[in-house]
Amino acid sequence: MSKVPPVWDVDFTKLLGEFKVPGVDLDAVLQAQRKNIEALTAANRTAAEGVQAFARRQGEIIRQNLAELQAQFTNAVSTGAPEEKLAKQTELAKVTFEKAIADMKELAELLAKSNTEAAEIVSKRVSASFDELKGVLKAPTTKR
Repeated sequence: MSKVPPVWDVDFTKLLGEFKVPGVDLDAVLQAQRKNIEALTAANRTAAEGVQAFARRQGEIIRQNLAELQAQFTNAVSTGAPEEKLAKQTELAKVTFEKAIADMKELAELLAKSNTEAAEIVSKRVSASFDELKGVLKAPTTKR
């Protein structure tokens, strides 16, 4: 009884070469699959870099906002009549809310850009893959 080798020990090029299919260029098929894997790897790398950039920027925003909020809050409650303090606190709340919305928009745009770049990599590869498939699948010759 023969033992099946583990998948990492199999030479797929040699294995596929034993199964000759008329009209199909197996080398071209393998090359296309290699390009597909490379495109997926690039898309994943782009997406991962986007998530890392998002996390870095989010951390920066949080640190900046906390420092600004602390300074503004201290200023808003430290001096003045109660009406002045209330006006300062109301303005602080408005500014803080507007900044939070702007920050969320920036982060959403950052993720959208990253996702778009990753999707473009895959989209270009899919389009190229269909073109390659047309070339790989040669019209079979007819016998007369």
